[in-house]
Amino acid sequence: PLPPATQPTPPRTDARHQQFLEVAKAGNIDLLFVGDSITDWWRQEQRGKPEWDKTWAPLKAANFGIAGDTTQGVLWRMQNGELDGFKARLIVLMLGTNNLRRNEIADIAAGDAAIVAEFRKRQPQAKVLILGVFPRGAAADNAFRPMIKELNGHLAKLADNKQVFYLDIGDKFLAPDGTLPADIMPDGLHPNLKGYEIWSAATADRVKELMK
Repeated sequence: PLPPATQPTPPRTDARHQQFLEVAKAGNIDLLFVGDSITDWWRQEQRGKPEWDKTWAPLKAANFGIAGDTTQGVLWRMQNGELDGFKARLIVLMLGTNNLRRNEIADIAAGDAAIVAEFRKRQPQAKVLILGVFPRGAAADNAFRPMIKELNGHLAKLADNKQVFYLDIGDKFLAPDGTLPADIMPDGLHPNLKGYEIWSAATADRVKELMK
């Protein structure tokens, strides 16, 4: 188990945090993605990078995702400089899958809520788009599915539709029978390039609209 989902915890490795501090200090960030491996791997040539370069890079986007991160880790990072030095128009958060089975569902949602509160405090001009946690497990009846549904129900309630918004694109990844195809998420968790293209297509218009 992990400490409570609202308890800030420093990352296992400081190097990535230091990199992000440099990026933040350099400024010129209009769009910020925050999360775990699923966000982190927009960087990978074999996965999200071609789509990132095409869709998000032109919007002055930065990626503060770290593989394996949890609400505890992201909260610590947001409180320790990663939101300083720039003024984003929009921050996109997708986080919580690594907390499942290690924290209670309501606690995970409270962790995400604490992170959103940091965004509002440190980047008051920025809008926030919370994405529903993506589906997990190939089978439609995978044990993670009801947990994610419950978590996303909590996350949806964090939206005030003025500064904080919620969008669930999970269905876009699923086949009609509810299975998660291997040609989108080969390991039942992480998107491949096709998965990142789906993510992009399902959110780009909303992101651009919120950045106005």
